[in-house]
Amino acid sequence: MKHRGRHRRRRRGRALRGALAGTALALTAAATMISTSQATDADDPGALKPLTTAADTAPLRLTEHAVPGAELKRLAASMGRPVGVGAVLADPDGALRDAEDCADDDRRALPVEPAATRAYCWPDRDTDGWRAGAVTGSGDADEDGRWGAHRVVLSGWTRSTGTPAEQGLARVAFVAADDDRAPRYTWALLTVPVDGGRDYRGLGSDVSGMVWYQDKLLVTAGRGEGSALYVYDLDRMQRATVDGTSVGRVPGGWSAAGARYVLPAVASYGTAGAGAPRPGGIALDRSTVPDSLVVHEATPPDDEGPTLLWRYAFGTRPERAGLLEAEPVAVYETELTHVTGVLAHRSDWYVSRATGAPDERSTLWRQDLEGARPVRCGADETYRCWSGPSTSLSYWQATGDVWSQSGRMLFALPLASVDRSLER
Repeated sequence: MKHRGRHRRRRRGRALRGALAGTALALTAAATMISTSQATDADDPGALKPLTTAADTAPLRLTEHAVPGAELKRLAASMGRPVGVGAVLADPDGALRDAEDCADDDRRALPVEPAATRAYCWPDRDTDGWRAGAVTGSGDADEDGRWGAHRVVLSGWTRSTGTPAEQGLARVAFVAADDDRAPRYTWALLTVPVDGGRDYRGLGSDVSGMVWYQDKLLVTAGRGEGSALYVYDLDRMQRATVDGTSVGRVPGGWSAAGARYVLPAVASYGTAGAGAPRPGGIALDRSTVPDSLVVHEATPPDDEGPTLLWRYAFGTRPERAGLLEAEPVAVYETELTHVTGVLAHRSDWYVSRATGAPDERSTLWRQDLEGARPVRCGADETYRCWSGPSTSLSYWQATGDVWSQSGRMLFALPLASVDRSLER
């Protein structure tokens, strides 16, 4: 392995379509003011470079740590019978607003090119002090794009303010995406069982990557967690019984920092050690056999590249449903830096890249073993066309849509429209 410290170089209403188109036109006008010489992403990153030696792949090998079944049973015995996704969706905390009703400042986070076909914003009162993260959903979980009778989007958030105990807490919103106009959502806190299943603590991690596959939810873990990924069983959600800011067992019951549901981890994955590359973002790829999890490397802000991309296969035995095989099946290097999201479909890898300042738009590239192409803003050479601080890409094969999230905006657009923009 090369030394990682080295320098590394359904159809929408007319009103919504109009609102999104208007936003896109306004953003395009702003984006075209950036000249080619100012666009620091103009350098072609070129083709992906396969890495095949044991030195390259061995540090990415996963070690699986399952939470003992006895601990999960003890927790359930104390908290009550676990519930599933349907029960959570039937008990909403609030509703998203359609894009046409969202503030201009929020809508500026939407992509310039290609334009979103579905877009919603989160209410301030429910997201103030929280930072948006990764997106996944029933389009990842099942081939038909539904979980039972519902289309569901999962939106990850990390606490960014509050007391030291509150900062870094991670939660997931379960969004019922069947109603285009007002999707309702319910919060669940991500936790880790402790004290032999007699209690739980909050997962302290930026939710930069998240994939729902079958009945499992895989979430990236921050450096302080000591693991690369955590695994949650969506049939094992528990109800919190006390409304408070604490997390875990409290006098009178169980608290989840204001959330009414709790997801306790059932397993975690670690990599080779402190110096091993860590997952920064993840996505599901159903175009491989078996299905696989694709990953981009988490890198520090001053990293100069290159960045690693790799994939793990999902287990095919019934007892391994939703769990990963240990060895990476493919590893690549990309010259792109500041990578914030990754998606793979067939031989193409779609990689989003932050461009520097927080108020600058990101870029989106498609790379393969032959070369790279960027999404462009119209006919000019500006590449800063993608959303704001987007951290996740989730491709729903059943609908052909890509879901993402930027700031308070949750949005979707066809992957085909991304490809058309790339061909200009």
